[in-house]
Amino acid sequence: MSRMNRTDRPYDLVLFGATGFVGALTAEYLAAHAPREMRWAIAGRSEERLRELRENLPGGAEPDVLRADVGDPASVHELARQARVVATTVGPYVHYGEELVAACAEHGTDYLDLTGEPEFVDLVYVRHDARARESGARLVHACGFDSVPHDLGAYFTMQQLPEGVPLTVDGFVRVDAAFSGGTFASALTQFSRARQMWSAARDRGRYEPRLVGRRASAPAGAPRFAKEVGAWALPLPTIDPQIVARSARALDRYGPDFRYRHYAAVEHLPFALGGIAAVGTVAVAAQVPAARRWLSGRLKPGEGPSPEKRARSWFSVRFVGEGGGRRVRTEVAGGDPGYDETAKMFAEAALALAFDDLPPVAGQLTTAVAMGDALIERLRAAGITFRVAATR
Repeated sequence: MSRMNRTDRPYDLVLFGATGFVGALTAEYLAAHAPREMRWAIAGRSEERLRELRENLPGGAEPDVLRADVGDPASVHELARQARVVATTVGPYVHYGEELVAACAEHGTDYLDLTGEPEFVDLVYVRHDARARESGARLVHACGFDSVPHDLGAYFTMQQLPEGVPLTVDGFVRVDAAFSGGTFASALTQFSRARQMWSAARDRGRYEPRLVGRRASAPAGAPRFAKEVGAWALPLPTIDPQIVARSARALDRYGPDFRYRHYAAVEHLPFALGGIAAVGTVAVAAQVPAARRWLSGRLKPGEGPSPEKRARSWFSVRFVGEGGGRRVRTEVAGGDPGYDETAKMFAEAALALAFDDLPPVAGQLTTAVAMGDALIERLRAAGITFRVAATR
């Protein structure tokens, strides 16, 4: 389906799950920054809550209100038929996401989400990538802090290095921020589904074409003291390195042999060890249903840090890239990563899909492949730093 054939749809963009914590922040950002001529709507299960949200949007914005529920497939398909782009915050995605992504793939509607769940991403590839390629739909996952700074940061770093040679990039993440109930719920779900996650990855491996004449990998690496950033580097078990590796598989510019490693950068060893212990404890507890229920009650979906806490929060991802005799250090940085900046990244990614001149690609894509330079420029204009710190 030609994207020009979608211009007669009622909406350029529909935000699904708009009354959730990040959904409301995204709606506020769109109300303040989207083009005035944009035709958009906010969607979810409760029309009453959606109307309350609309009343409080800045600038007198009045998006339409649409009722849709993942438990009602007909409503989800109707949502996809009406929009050029659907952005969804409704997770955990492995439980609540597939009906919508299937509808978007079927109707040629561009789709983006905030998932950090590898199982969901692999299931979508196996079940819906082929149909999306046929319909022209772009299915773009991980459009928040997972994994925009890391995917676009590695892409930006790679562009500073020579072409046609083996390249290595290491990313070092520093964060000072709190997280919401929705994020915690997704993490618990992921920890509790290790077997299903590995099964989905194995199934994807059967379907995914092998690279010919090139390599792209994202090994875990080992804990070490990284002199290049002056901190302890701990491998991060997130979806981010997988996303970076998929960008590298799709784009020849990453060179004939590309390797990415992803770390948390922690200045003091006791804090590093404490973080490892805390994550390990939660991961083990998530295997026990009673313990998982108790943990989910500590921070419920829809809850999140206060505006004051978010105003003090920040993130910095430093990248060290090497290849062809050249070494470069870059940085992607911004404010509160999980919420204010995630809403900004998510909204700008949706606007890029709706309005920017982008590569003619379809199917399951990463932000670097689908939006690349256009999204970097949008995020820079919105206040997120992409900079070259040093070269030699």
